[in-house]
Amino acid sequence: MWIREPSVAGQFYPANSNELRRTVEAFFQKSDSLLEAKAIVVPHAGYIYSGAVAGKVFSAVRIPQKIILLGPNHSGRGESLALSPEGAWRMPSGIVGVDEEMNQALLAACSNLREDSAAHSREHSLEVQIPFIQAMQTEFRFSAICVGTARYSMLEELGHGMARVIQSENKPVLMVASSDMTHYESADTAAGQDRFAIDRILAVDPEGLYRVVLDKDISMCGFAPTVAVLVACRALGVASGRLIEYSNSGVASGDYDRVVAYAGIALA
Repeated sequence: MWIREPSVAGQFYPANSNELRRTVEAFFQKSDSLLEAKAIVVPHAGYIYSGAVAGKVFSAVRIPQKIILLGPNHSGRGESLALSPEGAWRMPSGIVGVDEEMNQALLAACSNLREDSAAHSREHSLEVQIPFIQAMQTEFRFSAICVGTARYSMLEELGHGMARVIQSENKPVLMVASSDMTHYESADTAAGQDRFAIDRILAVDPEGLYRVVLDKDISMCGFAPTVAVLVACRALGVASGRLIEYSNSGVASGDYDRVVAYAGIALA
């Protein structure tokens, strides 16, 4: 059984379990009613930069006991569509088990999906989401997909496959697309660029998001997993999304001339 060890504990988030929980919970905002979302889009930078956006999203939606995490492949290692193998991920706040049955269902539904530990072993974009989920839902299992392709046909097939798996489950499943938005532009330029992408996400328009990111050269690192999630959302009957928060790294650093931007979105 594969046990994935933490890759960015002590860098992107605290390595001490008590400090980590306090940090995560400080980002949560109380809500009178939780959204029953099919998917969320959340950032994956160090918590000092994007934790407030991620926390606001995670605390706004109901977190079920089954999760599909999707994020970009920053290292380029491993398969184009890499599924974390059966086993568990060790985190400072406890071990979380991979959902073996959902893994098998995803492999059967998505012909291009392959179990592969290499793509996941050093990838931070999925790891940083888990402490937020652990703080909201103590009993969950998950499947994790590292997306290393921008081929629309593969993303579309993955999205339809996920939708079929979710429809066959007897419990709710939340898809979590991990993505930062525009990188290393001024805050004003980033906001203008990102508005094009955010509008397509809110419209649940996977082809539109794919085209606008490529046509306008938007440096949204997780656009490919987000496209796959939008395909699944559309197949599941989701008609619109809700922008919960938009921010950038300048809020923490004070440098608004060269930011990384973050959007938090719920698709319900």
